[in-house]
Parts: sequence; structure tokens; C-alpha cells
Amino acid sequence: MLNLKTGIVEKIIDAREGSMEIIVNINGKLEKAIAYKSLIDNIEEGNEIILNTTAQDLKLGSGGYHFVLANLKKTTKQSMKNGHIMKLRYTPIQIRVNSVEEQGSKYHHVFNEFNSLKGMPVLIGGLHSVLAPLTVVLKGLNTRLSIAYIMTDGGALPIDFSKTVRYLKKEGYIDGTITIGHAFGGDLECINIYNGLIAAKEILNCDICIVSMGPGIIGTGTKYGFTGIEQGNIIDAVNDLEGVPICIPRISFKDRRKRHFGISHHSITVLSKIAKTKAYLGIPKFLDEREAIIKNQIATHDIHKKHNVLFTQYSDIINMLKKSNITMDTMGRTLKDDMDYFITIGVNGKLAESLIQF
Repeated sequence: MLNLKTGIVEKIIDAREGSMEIIVNINGKLEKAIAYKSLIDNIEEGNEIILNTTAQDLKLGSGGYHFVLANLKKTTKQSMKNGHIMKLRYTPIQIRVNSVEEQGSKYHHVFNEFNSLKGMPVLIGGLHSVLAPLTVVLKGLNTRLSIAYIMTDGGALPIDFSKTVRYLKKEGYIDGTITIGHAFGGDLECINIYNGLIAAKEILNCDICIVSMGPGIIGTGTKYGFTGIEQGNIIDAVNDLEGVPICIPRISFKDRRKRHFGISHHSITVLSKIAKTKAYLGIPKFLDEREAIIKNQIATHDIHKKHNVLFTQYSDIINMLKKSNITMDTMGRTLKDDMDYFITIGVNGKLAESLIQF
């Protein structure tokens, strides 16, 4: 069930290309909300709107926002977009997108003529928080790199919800974005991961590609019950298309939950049970008890027998991350709070850069 409330727009905080951040008066209480322009017509101060308040009512991690469902002041809107592919299908908010592989697209032929990714490195993350440190390290190693970001539908569906993506694009850390599945709002829209990878290679002409969900992973504390499980299928897709998959393990010694201590159970499940083909994964060479714990986890689950596990020095990674002025955090922990998590991401970026075939 949806939790719905009406409110009056008090103030527009930020109007960007794909969305608006607003302050809404709900029964005398001022609260934050987001309106996506692909779903809702432009909103003005004083408009009466309908809000989906479900996530906030449940105190879930929606960033403290409600989401605008309808503008009662403007009840008629006609989409001006081309395209015949629907996302959010068979829901009241299904939207049309101009998918690059559909028959009316000027790129339709690209997908039928495609042969191979030709060894393009593809970094596969299990959390959205991999994006900032990865791009910092990649651009730090080679400013000329062209980087594409593919956002899956494992987390937030609108790419514009991610402040990280907006900032990284603005500052030139990301050169193009693709939204796949039911995710929407990227520079390019695609149906699935296979065509997303093809589009990254053949349309965006990137040197390297990063794939991860948007903000907001779903987890249940069960072995297979998390949306980051998609990492395994993406590894196989990259290999199917003759790319080079680099799977970023989720490593932390600051998470209080035992299942996420050392290598997270999410990464262990992906690498030991889900992926059917081989991936690279970089592990920081900690040279202390942390490394012993990680090596024991790898051996216990035979991960080293299925994948190319590389232990890597990371002093240069620390310097790049610390010098960056980009905000980095994961599960509420900053770079300073959980350095091991971000170092692991960085060493995988370094590994991927070394595999690029110019």
C-alpha cells in the first residue's frame, strides 16, 4: 500500500535538469520532497500536490525525502519524448523512454552489428558508494580516460536521485551515463545489462565502464536476499561479451554487523555461488591481522579457485583519496571512518586501469 498525503509547495530549493527539490507544508509541518520531471509537470510555489510518504513513514533510507506523485494544479500532461519502450511498466507512473536499441533509434543497427567488447575493463560494484572513489582513482591515474557509468535497477530507479552522479558528471569524472532495466534518466536508456555494455563501448566510446546500482541497496540479512546479488550475473554478462570483469569486494572492519566484517557475506555469495565465470578482484595488501582474516575467508569459500585474486599495494591510493575534495561515504561512514572500504575500491580501480588495452 502507498501512504499518500497532500501538501502545499512552500519553496523550491533546487530546480535541476531532471528533478526538483522542494519544501512542502503538510498539515502545518514543513518537509522535504523530490519531484521527477519525467513523471510530474513543473511545480510552482503554492501548488497543491500529492506525496508518497511511505518510506519516510517507515523511517527507511530515502534521504529524508517524500516523493511527489501528482500536481493537483496541473492534472494534464502530455509527454513530448520519443520512444516506444516503457519503464516502470504496468504501474500508474509508467514512462516512455527512447531506448537506444529500439527499432526507431538511430543506434538500432549498432546492436545487431556488435561483435565484442574487445577486452574492455568493466568494474562491477555492489553499492552505489563505489562510484566516487573509483572515478577519483581512475582519473587520478589517467586524466584522459573516458569513463561510462551504467546504473542498474537494484537501488534507486531515477539516476537524478544521486547527487554523486550529478557532481561527478559536472566535474568531468564521468563522461556518460546509461540507465538499464527500470532505472531511468541516464544519457542513454537501455533494456538490460548486455545492451548497456554494448552502448558504453560502441556509442559512448568509453575506455572503461563502471556498473553499479543507484543509492539504496536492499538487504534482508539472508544469504541470497540482497539486490547486490546482481554482481554475479553482471560478471557473466561481461565475460559473455568478451570484456574483462573486475568485481569489487565489499570489505570493512568497521561495520558492526558480523556478516559484513572483513569480506561482506554479499561479496562471498556473489563470488562463490552466483558468478559462473571468472572475474578479477583486487585486495589491499594489509600485511596484518586484516589480511589474515580476508585470506581465511577466501580459502574457506574457494574464491581463489574461481577468480583471479590479486593482493595489491595501496599507499598511492590513500594519497589520491585524501587529496580529493569529493565527499565519500558508505552506510553513514566517511573516508576517515572506514578507510579499508574505500582503499579496496581504489585498488580495484588501479587494477582496472592497468588492464585497459589502448
